[in-house]
Amino acid sequence: QVELAESGGGSAQAGGSLRLSCVASGSAYSSQCMGWFRQDPGKEREAVAHISVVSGSTFYADSVKGRFTLSLDNAANTLNLEMNTLKVQDTAIYYCAAAPDFRCQSGDFRADAMDHWGKGTPVTVSS
Repeated sequence: QVELAESGGGSAQAGGSLRLSCVASGSAYSSQCMGWFRQDPGKEREAVAHISVVSGSTFYADSVKGRFTLSLDNAANTLNLEMNTLKVQDTAIYYCAAAPDFRCQSGDFRADAMDHWGKGTPVTVSS
């Protein structure tokens, strides 16, 4: 069992930066595919970025590639998302998610493929 708790987020100006963190509790952390989704009201939840805790391999959505960076602090069971050069379009609720590592290895980042979710943290980017 994995429980996820997000922190960070908040408000920023376009062009600015924010950092999200997700702490995972439970013994399964080291075998997980972990990542971030975001969702605007009325829209589908979309995959933003994922990382294999096992191999360190990463996936980034085209919309954030080159601006967002994932990192792991394995000693603290923590996934970080550094968000730079923020755009108004990045405004959303951001959710941390986890699934068994084969999801990362197979590139399956569908929201309904994730087993565990955090409660979400809001990010608002203003122009």
